[in-house]
Amino acid sequence: MRALYRRFCAGQAAIAAAFLLAMVAFIFLGGVARMAGHPLNWTGDAATALFAWACFLCADIAWRRNSLVAIELVTSRLPPLAQRVLRLANHAIICVFLLYVAGYGTWLAWVSRARSFQGIPEISYAWVTMSFPVGALMLLVTTALKMRDELQGRVQQNVAMDVL
Repeated sequence: MRALYRRFCAGQAAIAAAFLLAMVAFIFLGGVARMAGHPLNWTGDAATALFAWACFLCADIAWRRNSLVAIELVTSRLPPLAQRVLRLANHAIICVFLLYVAGYGTWLAWVSRARSFQGIPEISYAWVTMSFPVGALMLLVTTALKMRDELQGRVQQNVAMDVL
């Protein structure tokens, strides 16, 4: 199971990097084409779709590596047991929110399946909207692993591959 999750994490990072690079390439291509007098209007739309997916993929990677912004001014002064209880409560609240986001995002993708993305008839808006629930489910798995580690007393490291 650990090897599978490690491969998933590596694949997720590769896909996120590819989306970010493609996004930059599309924006650059659109700018060059516009300056050459042959604008490619689809490049901005494609970059927007990739941005939606890249945001959630990168958010999960950052959450897994403990690289998100955290304000610990008050909590760092509490006793270790209180810190642990607060972390578990925080993770539980995050799990409830992510379950709601996954459910609502799936419903939103379903109702927007007939709508075309940015007026491009071949691409359904649901492809972009699905980044919402898929990202929430990935974040939910990461949060559940963080809760498991907290309950087992494991020290969380800033290395993505050590979560299992």
